[in-house]
Amino acid sequence: MSKSAGVVALAGNPNVGKTCIFNALTGMRQKVGNWPGVTVEKKEGVFVVDGREVMVVDLPGIYGLTPYSVDEKIARDFLLKEKPGAVVAVVDTTNLERNLYLVVELLELGANLVLDLNMIDRVEGQGVKINKEKLSRGLGGVPIVETAAHKGFGVEALKKVVLEAIQKGKREEFKVDYGSEAETAISELAHLLEGKVASLGFSPRWTAIKLLEGDPEVQELVKQQGGEEILKMARQLAVSLEKKLGSDPETFFAERRYGFIRGLVRQAVTATEKDLAARLTLSDRLDRILTSRVLGIPIFLLLMWLTFQLVFKLGAPIADGIDTFFGWLGESASSWLGSVGAPEWLASLVKDGVISGVGSVLVFLPNIMLLFLALSFLEDTGYMARAAFVMDRLMHTFGLHGKSFIPMLLGFGCNVPAIMATRTLESEKDRILTILVNPLMSCTARLPIYVLFAGAFFAEKYRGTVIFSLYLLGIILALLVAILFKNTLFKGAVAPFIMELPPYRLPSVKSLLLHMWERSRVFLIKAGTIIFTGVLLVWLLASLPLGVEYGSAESLVGKLGQVFAPLLKPAGFGEYQAAVALIFGILAKEIVVGTLGTLYGVGEEGLASVLPEHFDPASAYAFMVMSLIYIPCLATIATIKREAGWKWAAFAVAYSLVLGWVVAVIFYQILRHFWA
Repeated sequence: MSKSAGVVALAGNPNVGKTCIFNALTGMRQKVGNWPGVTVEKKEGVFVVDGREVMVVDLPGIYGLTPYSVDEKIARDFLLKEKPGAVVAVVDTTNLERNLYLVVELLELGANLVLDLNMIDRVEGQGVKINKEKLSRGLGGVPIVETAAHKGFGVEALKKVVLEAIQKGKREEFKVDYGSEAETAISELAHLLEGKVASLGFSPRWTAIKLLEGDPEVQELVKQQGGEEILKMARQLAVSLEKKLGSDPETFFAERRYGFIRGLVRQAVTATEKDLAARLTLSDRLDRILTSRVLGIPIFLLLMWLTFQLVFKLGAPIADGIDTFFGWLGESASSWLGSVGAPEWLASLVKDGVISGVGSVLVFLPNIMLLFLALSFLEDTGYMARAAFVMDRLMHTFGLHGKSFIPMLLGFGCNVPAIMATRTLESEKDRILTILVNPLMSCTARLPIYVLFAGAFFAEKYRGTVIFSLYLLGIILALLVAILFKNTLFKGAVAPFIMELPPYRLPSVKSLLLHMWERSRVFLIKAGTIIFTGVLLVWLLASLPLGVEYGSAESLVGKLGQVFAPLLKPAGFGEYQAAVALIFGILAKEIVVGTLGTLYGVGEEGLASVLPEHFDPASAYAFMVMSLIYIPCLATIATIKREAGWKWAAFAVAYSLVLGWVVAVIFYQILRHFWA
C-alpha cells in the first residue's frame, strides 16, 4: 500500500483544461460528491508517484479569490481552512496574462504553488516563446511545469513536481509592491494582526490587504478573534487611502496586480506578430460564421439535428444486439428456473420483472453514450459557449437572461446539475425563472422513450428527425413559458449578458471518452438502483392479487392505471399500461420504458414489436410529447425545492402536468388526421 504524501488542490479559471488535468492525473481513481452545505459538485481523486499517494481536490473554476460567487467562496474556504500541501494553478497559456491574476492572488494568500502552463503545444504553434526562468523568478520562485493535458504531455513531470512541493513545504512570502502609501497602511495593519491571525494560520499581510479591500468574511474572522479595534483602524486607513489614491483600495490593488502581471509577461513572453495575427484571423473567421446573426442559429439547429441522426443511426445496431441478448437471457432464465422446480412467481419475477424491466432500459445505453460523446465534443471544442452567445438575443426576446442558456444546454444531459448551474445568475428572478423552464429541456433519461417509440412507428430515415423535433419542441415551449412567466410572475428588466468565449480546441479522444463514461455511469447506477426498484414494484403490483393474470386490468397495477387512463384518452393513449408507465416515470423517466416492458411481459420479440398493438403513430408521438413535458422526475423536483423552495417546486409540478396534457392532446388531435 502506498504511503500518503498529502493533498493537492487544482485551481484555475473556467475553460483552462483543469478537468483534463484532473482526469490525466487521477485516471479512473476518482469520486464525485458535493461540497458541504451546497449543491456544487466536488471531485476528488488520487495519483501515485515514487510510491507516494497524493490526494487531488478539483476546486471550482474561478477568476479570483474575492468571494462574490458560491464557487469563489468554496475555493477560498478550502484553501484557508483545509490548507492543502500544495496548490496547482492551471493556466491556459494562450491567455497567460488574464490567467495570472488568480495565480498572484493564490501566492498572496500564501499557497504553496506549482504553476501548470497548460496547452503549451498551442502556444508554441502560435510562435510564442515563454522564458520559464524569468516567469518563475518574477513569481517568487514557483516551480513551473509545461503540459498539454489533452495529449498526456507533461503529466508525469507534474506529478513529480507536486510531490516535491509538498515535501519542501511553503516558500517565502510573495509580495506585490503596491506603492509607498498603500504599503505603509498594509504594514501598519499587518503588525497589529500578527497576534490575532497567527492561530488561524493566515498571512498577516494578506489579511491586512483584505481588510483594506473591505472583504466581509475576513472582517468577520478578525472580529471573532477580538479585533474590533483593528477593524476600526482598517476602515480609517481605507478611507484615507481612497482620498490619497483617487480610487477605492479594492480597485487600486486589482490595478496594481494587473500592472505587475503585464510587466512580468512583457519580460517572460516573446511572440512574432505574424504568427499571432494568423492565429487571430483563423479564430475570428470561425467566430464570424458560428456567431453570425444570420447563420448562428441555423448552424446550432443543424448541429443538434446531426447529433440526433448520429445517436440513432450508430446506436440502433448495438441496441438491437443488446435487445436480442436480454430476450435470450429472459427466456433462458425462465426455462432454467422451470427445470429446477422453482415456483412460477419466481420465474415471472426474474423474467418479466428484473430482466425485461431493467433490460429494456439498458438497451438504450449505446444511444445515451453517443449523445454524451457528441455533447462533450461540442463543449470541449468551445462551440457550446458560442451557442450561448448566439442565443443571447433570442433569450432576451423571451425574457430570459443570456446566462440562462448555459443551464438550459446542460439540461440536455440532466436537469439536476442544470438547475444547480443557475447559481451563476445574479438576479433571483432570473434564476427562479430559469429553474422553472429547465425541466422542459429534454434530458437523456427521456431518450430511451423517444428511441423506443420512434423505432417502432417511424421509418428509419425519419427517426433521427422525430427525436430532434422533440428536443426542439422542448426549447420552443421553454421560451414560450418563459415569456409568459416573465410578463406575469417575474416582471422586470433583463440584465445584460457578458461571457468569455474560450479558444477553439480539438479535444483528445481519451478526454471525450472519459467525459462520456462519467456521465453514462450515472445512468448505469440509476439502472441498478432506482430503475431496478421501480420495475420490481411494478412487477409486484402487476402480480397481485394472487391468481389474477399478470399485468391484467384486474391486477393492482391495472386498477391504478384505470383511475387515470380516461384522462389520457383525448391524447390517444387511454390504456392503463400507458397511465401506469407515466406514473412510475415520476420516480425516474427511464422507468417509463422499464414499466412498459414489465407490463407487456416482453420476451424475445421486444417492446418495439408489441407497441403497435396499443398505439398508432399519432398517439405514439403524443405519448413522447407527454413524456417530454409532464411532471419532472423526483430528483429534479427535490433539486427545485432545494434551490427555490417548496412553493416553486409544487408550482413546477402543477404547471408541467397541465401543460403536458394540453400539448399532448393538441398534437394527437391534429396528427391523427394525417397519421391515422
